Amino acid sequence: MNGLRELIKGSVVLPGDPGWDAARRAWHLLVDQQPIAVVEAAGTDDIVATVRYADEHGLAVMAQPTGHGASPAVNGTILLRTGALTEIELDLDAGIVRVGAGVRWRDLNDALTGTGLTSLPGSNGDTTVVGYTLGGGVGWFGRKYGQAAQRVRSVRLVTSDGVIADVNQESAPELFWALRGGGGDFGIVVSMELELMPAMELQGGRMMWPFEQARDVLRAFAEITTYAPDELSLWAWVLHFPDVPFVPDPVRGKSFVAVDGTFLGTPEDADKLLAPLRAIADPVSDQVAPIPLNLVGKIAEEPEDPTPGLLKTVLLSSFDDAAIDTLLAAAAPESPLFVFEVRHLDGAFARPDESLGAAGVIEEPYLLLFGGIVADPALAPVIGGAIEAVQAKMAPWITGRVLPNFSTDEPNTELYPAAVHQRLVAIKQAVDPAGTIRSNHPVS
Repeated sequence: MNGLRELIKGSVVLPGDPGWDAARRAWHLLVDQQPIAVVEAAGTDDIVATVRYADEHGLAVMAQPTGHGASPAVNGTILLRTGALTEIELDLDAGIVRVGAGVRWRDLNDALTGTGLTSLPGSNGDTTVVGYTLGGGVGWFGRKYGQAAQRVRSVRLVTSDGVIADVNQESAPELFWALRGGGGDFGIVVSMELELMPAMELQGGRMMWPFEQARDVLRAFAEITTYAPDELSLWAWVLHFPDVPFVPDPVRGKSFVAVDGTFLGTPEDADKLLAPLRAIADPVSDQVAPIPLNLVGKIAEEPEDPTPGLLKTVLLSSFDDAAIDTLLAAAAPESPLFVFEVRHLDGAFARPDESLGAAGVIEEPYLLLFGGIVADPALAPVIGGAIEAVQAKMAPWITGRVLPNFSTDEPNTELYPAAVHQRLVAIKQAVDPAGTIRSNHPVS
């Protein structure tokens, strides 16, 4: 690996070097990453040099700015940190933006705030735009505009033999299809050009009630989502806050039900749509109000610092009264799990469109996420067992498909329909037969 050091303007960290553990650490702290080297790329030239070195020596390279989607697939690879590629190039007249591989959603949201335009951000401002989009991208405005992958105009990447290529519908239609939702297995992405959408007025925030109101709140949530316009996105939560010092006093050791939402429209229209929720009982907290785009990543209050958590995400065929009652029985306050989240999908997520890439349509109307924080390694079996128990209880509504950005250790055959997976495998064989590029979830 000393030969690699001579090629890199950034840094190369090897096992045994000072800072090795910090360099290889993932955002998901329970993933013990064991690469053979970590390259902190200073720019595109370092990416090209790393890929060429790997290609010449029969090695594999994995790109990872932060490690939000980390998996054991990184083991044995050269881990390529692309977080320094933070350029944002806005063309507001054309309604497009080009973002580097290291740009995080909070940075892009900041850049777009006040412009009346938006991209399709996710729930966490710390994730990168490129990584999120490669996996499809199910975010706040997706019911109106679809998955983030649908809005990709072009991708600049380094191919498996170390060549910079601009990929779009005209230059390489099959590869372009794969890059829009098929993951990062086809090249090291340097930047993406994305289409922007209107967002002149934006409402958003969280409403929260004591856990005792959970059944009524979840039923109202389910009812509203049967007729909600595409401009309205609602995510419901059951939250059990631990009794530990770093949790704020008002919620420490208590359980709540909450509904987060965004609405592309006026405050008056948002209030009308949310009225059934407010009619149940006065929320202990009601933060729904006009908000700037740069606060969207704060609505769900997800952690941005590295976290030792175990999560499972499934798609649901429906969220009827029986599903609500079953979920609440599993999500009782004595559960060792910290969070249960139900996202309403449908809308543009479910509509076929010629612009769809490998991300395809999401036919299921709801997504369920549940899990816990593993503050002590001894808790991992407890949390894992509780996750399996919830999954068994919710089995009548679980469809069996998992979205790529929410996957953990599921095989790729569960992430994509069979025909899509087969097409991805064929494209991988065509563009990277030696397997020089490896993603968090390799397609084959």
